[in-house]
Amino acid sequence: MGVCARLRRRRHAGGTAVSLAILGLTAEQERLYRYLLRSVRTDVDTAGAELAMPNVRSVAAQLRALGLVDDTLTATSPEVAVDLLVRRRLEQTRRRLGELTLAWDVLTELAEEHRSGRTVQMVEHIPDGTAVVQRILRLLTDEPGELLHLRERVLLATTESTTAPFTGLLARGLRSRTLVALRALETPEQEAHARRWHAVGDLHRVTTEPVRQLALVNRTVAFVQADPADPRAGALQIRQSGLVAILVDLFDGMWSRARDLDDPSPSPIERMVLHALTRHDTDDAAARSLNISVRKFRAHVADLMSRVGATTRFQAGLLAKERGWL
Repeated sequence: MGVCARLRRRRHAGGTAVSLAILGLTAEQERLYRYLLRSVRTDVDTAGAELAMPNVRSVAAQLRALGLVDDTLTATSPEVAVDLLVRRRLEQTRRRLGELTLAWDVLTELAEEHRSGRTVQMVEHIPDGTAVVQRILRLLTDEPGELLHLRERVLLATTESTTAPFTGLLARGLRSRTLVALRALETPEQEAHARRWHAVGDLHRVTTEPVRQLALVNRTVAFVQADPADPRAGALQIRQSGLVAILVDLFDGMWSRARDLDDPSPSPIERMVLHALTRHDTDDAAARSLNISVRKFRAHVADLMSRVGATTRFQAGLLAKERGWL
C-alpha cells in the first residue's frame, strides 16, 4: 500500500479519516493527483473529462507548482510528493510562528505612544516594579481566577510580602501557569526555584521561542514592560480587550508548544534522526546517512513519536518543530 493510501486510511485520535488535506492540498488538487497516479498515460483534456473538472488546466498548473506533477503530466511518486508537502507545511508553520511574534511590535508602538504623551485607550503606566506586583495581587485577590506569566528569567529574590499572598491564592484555587525561557534555567538554583513553585501549583513549562516579560490576569488585564530595553521603566497595564485577546492567544500557543520541566531535550542522535527524517525519502537512505541500521533508525523514530504524542511521522515533524527540536 502506498504512502498516500496509508494517509487516507490512517485516523486521528478522534476517529476522523485523514486525507491529503492535512498536507495542504485542496480537494480538486487531491482528486487530480490521485487520478494521475492511477492513469500513467493520459492528457489534461482526458483527465478533465473523466473527473468532470472544467478547471483541470488550472489545477494541473497548481500541482506542477507544488512539484507533484511534471510538464508531461506524470505524477511524482507518493514518497517524494508527501515529503515535499511535509516540508512545505513545516515552512508554513515556521512563518506562522514568526507572525505571532508581531504582537510584540504592537506593544512597542503602545509604549512609544506612552512616552510621547499621546493618550492610549485603556493603558496605564505603572512606574515601579513593586507596585506592579501589588496591582496583580490585588486583582487576583478580588477574583482569584487565572494568572499567566511569560518570564525571561526565574526570579530568585522573592520577598515574604509577595510569596505568602501568592501561595495563599494558589491554596484558594488560583490557576497559575508560568512559561520561562530555556536560558532562564541555566543554573541549578534557577531550576530548583522553578520546580518548587511548580510543586505548589504554579505550573511551569520551558520554551525555546523568543520571550518578553508578560503577565495576564484572568485573561482580561495584561502587564508588559513599558520599555523592553529598560527593566526599571516599569510596566504598562493594558485593559483593551482586543490587544489582551491577542496576548492570551500568543501565550496559549506558546504554552502548547513548550515542554514540561521533566521533559528532557532530545539527545544528539535523536536530533540527527529528526533531521534525517525530513531530508530523506526512505528509511534506508536516512539510516545510511546516520550510519545506523534501519531497525535502529525506526526504533528512534518510534520513541520520538511516543514522546511528542504523535500518531504519524508528519505530525511528529510538526510537533518537533514546535518544540524547537528542528
